[in-house]
Amino acid sequence: MPLVNGNILLNCIQEKRVLAGAFNTTNLETTMSILDAIERSGLPNFIQIAPTNAKLSGYDYIYEIVKKRAATMDVPVSLHLDHGKELDDVKRAVRAGFTSVMIDGAELPYEENIAFTKAAVDFCKSFGVPVEAELGAILGKEDDHVSEADCKTNPEQVLRFVQETGCSMLAVSVGNVHGLEDIPRIDIPLLQQIASICPVPLVIHGGSGIDEAIIRSFVKYNVVKVNIASDLRKAFITSVGKAWTENNNEANLARVMTSAKAAVEADVFSKIQMMNCVS
Repeated sequence: MPLVNGNILLNCIQEKRVLAGAFNTTNLETTMSILDAIERSGLPNFIQIAPTNAKLSGYDYIYEIVKKRAATMDVPVSLHLDHGKELDDVKRAVRAGFTSVMIDGAELPYEENIAFTKAAVDFCKSFGVPVEAELGAILGKEDDHVSEADCKTNPEQVLRFVQETGCSMLAVSVGNVHGLEDIPRIDIPLLQQIASICPVPLVIHGGSGIDEAIIRSFVKYNVVKVNIASDLRKAFITSVGKAWTENNNEANLARVMTSAKAAVEADVFSKIQMMNCVS
């Protein structure tokens, strides 16, 4: 089926009562790996790319790759912009054809985050593209961006933030961290409290390091999307590194990339099954 609008995917996720992964891509091989795994799973999911990774290919090329593969799939998938730190990131992604975006003003003061997020929502409205926002700063490393901020989402700020910005999803900070260098300590009571207040679905970033049992519990707290990036990149890089270690004169790039692609696909597929208790 064609690449679907993020709002349609959200409705599908909620109707099926499943937890979607949002899997970060970087290049052709990781893109195809993620999409092949989603198709095998039979469940709706997001594929996403951050501006730091889009530098390799540009938004247009990633969009074209995803669009072509999605057209052959039976499973719905949306192409999401991850961590748009500037309005220009959002505008470029939407104009390229992305069907869902995130604007990240989490490190701004509360009022500035509201204004920044609302500007993104206002721009995306005419394209019908949903906007994920973030409230509460998340510790750790996301690509080249290192955040030393560790500020959990304040439940008292949630309702006003969502109402005034008009965002469609809210990424929250409840002890989750970016990357693999820090240990996540998920505050389930806080997540439950936010879920009882927030009028839109929730998103958890930093899914690579979170305990599987905790991830599976997220669906009970109106979490529809869990971002996973570091594990996939590690699988890809480990596979390529193994090829070099076994033969540092290796020159068959297709063989090396095929093995790396298979490693990422296996990881994505297993994570989709794990998140949804599928054996």
